[in-house]
Amino acid sequence: MKTRKAIILLTMLTSVILLIAGGCKKDTPARSTTYKLMVKDILGVTGTVTFTETTGTTTTIAIALSNAPSGIHPANLCSNSAVEEGTVVESLNPVDATGKSSTVVTTMTYTELIAYNGFIKVLNSSTEPDVILAQGDIGGNVITTTNKTYTLNNIGVFGVSGTALFEKRVNGNTLVTITLMGTIAGEVYPATINLGSIASVGGGPVVKLLNNVDGTTGKSYTNIRKLESGFDITYDNWLVYDGYINIYQTPINLDNIICHGNIGSN
Repeated sequence: MKTRKAIILLTMLTSVILLIAGGCKKDTPARSTTYKLMVKDILGVTGTVTFTETTGTTTTIAIALSNAPSGIHPANLCSNSAVEEGTVVESLNPVDATGKSSTVVTTMTYTELIAYNGFIKVLNSSTEPDVILAQGDIGGNVITTTNKTYTLNNIGVFGVSGTALFEKRVNGNTLVTITLMGTIAGEVYPATINLGSIASVGGGPVVKLLNNVDGTTGKSYTNIRKLESGFDITYDNWLVYDGYINIYQTPINLDNIICHGNIGSN
């Protein structure tokens, strides 16, 4: 009889413990990552895009814009980085009059999206596909805090000088930003990365073509994954690379170098 009572008591105690444990159990919070959306063609527009894992196979992409003009604004998830542009891989629900948009995506998981080689862009309208309100890199294309700046020195009487900023992305690729002073509005200035140093006799061969510097802004942005030869190159490779940067006067006068500077191991 005592044994039976002990078993009943033990069973009741176990049930109470399980009930308490079940009542104290908390749901695992949904994983979420937020990226910035930066102004592009219309000043003052900024925002964020948030990826939230809703199930193992679905993710909610929520866009929130500030200072967006009135109207409905198409939004897209695109391949590549924002400076490279790319194709639309997912059409998102448009941003409405409240500045918000929410889309459930089933083609990629949350884990795949936060490592994706892509960016988000929001257009002004469906009739103005070239006017971008805001855009921002996501996943592997996000810029880290690791960077290196090189000086670009003036040559001769041109009065152009500046810097080359190399920034590391999460995926190891590199964003190169050229910033020049002394450029002429309306002009464009070709830029290249060459093998060797600026002291190389006759100059070294071009290993990477950079996007032209805009004379109005003095800026150029280039995402680098590969050299012109097709070989992959990472940010860490650039830190020890035997190279230099040339800035040229005009597209039709590539022999006229107006600004240059060593990079990497030089």
